[in-house]
Amino acid sequence: MKIRTWDKVMIMSGKEQDRGQVAEVLKVFADENKVLVKWINLVTRHLKKQWTNPGQIIKMEKAINASNVMLVCPFTNKPTRVGFVKIEEKGKIKKFRFSKKAVKENGGEAKKFIIK
Repeated sequence: MKIRTWDKVMIMSGKEQDRGQVAEVLKVFADENKVLVKWINLVTRHLKKQWTNPGQIIKMEKAINASNVMLVCPFTNKPTRVGFVKIEEKGKIKKFRFSKKAVKENGGEAKKFIIK
């Protein structure tokens, strides 16, 4: 899966109020091909009273399918497809397809895109 935790993604499909929003990924479930996105796909959960805990209604995020989100390029701030480029001895680096920019090895933003 090309999406990692703390990547910025745009919601491409799903609930009407969530579509088009840009948010951060909180957790990635690679085996289920799902991602948990901050403040997206909120659901209401009713909790029953148990012992000393009062009953309450809470709002929480639910995971959405990874195919419904698209990575946002940090250079253009637009949703884009992503590929990977191998750097000898360093690992893989994300390459954003539409902006035609690969993250440079010595660049300031390159550190957060290098995957070991």
